[in-house]
Amino acid sequence: METLGHFVGGKQVEGRSNRTHDIYDPVRGTVRRQVSLATAEEVREAIGRAQDAFPAWAAVNPQRRARVMFEFKRLVEKDKDRLAKLLSEEHGKTVPDAMGDVQRGLEVIEFSCGIPHLQKGEYTEGAGPDIDVYSMRQPLGVCAGITPFNFPAMIPMWMFGPAIAAGNTFINKPSERDPSVPLRLAELMMEAGAPEGVLNVVNGDKEAVDTILEDPRVKAVSFVGSSDIAQYIYATGTAHNKRVQAFGGAKNHMVVLPDADMENAASQLVGSAYGSAGERCMATPVVVPVGDGTAERLIEALKPKIEALRIGPSDQDVDIGPLVTKEHKERVRGWIDRAVEEGQEVLVDGRDQGVEGYEDGFFMGATLLDKVKPEHESYKQEIFGPVLQIVRADTLEEAIRLPSEHQYGNGVAIFTASGSAARKFAQEVEVGMVGVNVPIPVPVAYHSFGGWKRSGFGDTNQHGPEGVRFWTKVKTVTQRWDWDEELGASEFVIPTMK
Repeated sequence: METLGHFVGGKQVEGRSNRTHDIYDPVRGTVRRQVSLATAEEVREAIGRAQDAFPAWAAVNPQRRARVMFEFKRLVEKDKDRLAKLLSEEHGKTVPDAMGDVQRGLEVIEFSCGIPHLQKGEYTEGAGPDIDVYSMRQPLGVCAGITPFNFPAMIPMWMFGPAIAAGNTFINKPSERDPSVPLRLAELMMEAGAPEGVLNVVNGDKEAVDTILEDPRVKAVSFVGSSDIAQYIYATGTAHNKRVQAFGGAKNHMVVLPDADMENAASQLVGSAYGSAGERCMATPVVVPVGDGTAERLIEALKPKIEALRIGPSDQDVDIGPLVTKEHKERVRGWIDRAVEEGQEVLVDGRDQGVEGYEDGFFMGATLLDKVKPEHESYKQEIFGPVLQIVRADTLEEAIRLPSEHQYGNGVAIFTASGSAARKFAQEVEVGMVGVNVPIPVPVAYHSFGGWKRSGFGDTNQHGPEGVRFWTKVKTVTQRWDWDEELGASEFVIPTMK
């Protein structure tokens, strides 16, 4: 049995811990390999290597750092097929979906190649008598990312791309469920010309996380995962004087108005609800048709599309692969059972849908539930599986209230032919990312990604200009070179620019 270690100081290192975690093949339900779970001492050693590498890397001029990012981009593109296959093997998402995972990460790397422009400060000449004022954006030091299982390529690159380009060094603590891709990305970063210690990967569990959060050498932490853990990360990290952004769960809604193209809305909804077996924080697990007539027309269009979905091994021509683990599959099934107990109507039931020849795999078919009420617990919580719930609304105002009053506020979408309705929706809905006739409104790399309420803790979003601001600090310099006796007299009031 292969046991994965860590990537520290520019090379793969074996784990010294006697604790390991099984990495499954979700298609077959068997253990593919294991990963060593780092001790606190191993994490502190990795932080030390990153700390040692920081001064020299921060002193590299932005153009040279950008060239490393350009080369890293080229190497990842060259290795894309291998990365996607490796990702699919451990996560279970289809290979084309895994390719998209890698590509969306690469788009942030492309953005980070512009770091000479993005890291520029501001300058004011003559702010006072012979006084100029300027600011500079400087790297923070050792930074860390705690990344989730569902996007093991994209989210690490969203984090370490801007951070490293800006002159920081980085510790990535990936999910222990699928760590192979983050380890490979670290190898490629070294091949691209980054010095040893600039990008490190430490595998582990809560012991590793707590060590990162408490070590004073780590200056900033970015996290993606469940909301309860996000709140813990934010509270613990900020209590230790760190800059923290922590992104949590989601219950994204898609509102469908009567004037929407129902066939198009249904097609877009099926892809966004069931792609990656629903294991996306930007999936669409709730649809809100406005009016019973709209609901019936939508259901009529939806059911045959859902029933036609192809489920099977991730490397075959299928729409949905397995869930990531047996435990997660059982959790999703438990939520469907709970929904039935709450009185929801099962229109399509995927609980017992398996795949012939892969009976031990973690497969589950697509489920569609109707008559869902806002007071139902299965509506309030994140299911994170191939489950779509229908919550009917009578008016656009009610449809806006549903996502606005939900504890999560990650993404939301509206499908309509009305520009005025779409404008009202976008202005009034209390959610961080909005799609208009776009079912998964993940912003492009040069805009920022981030949810509201319990979907996001902290003031700064990921990637885009917001990401560069998060991974840098501003220093402002006020300078004067000309001096005379009159100006040189002591002053005992706060300086002003007279």
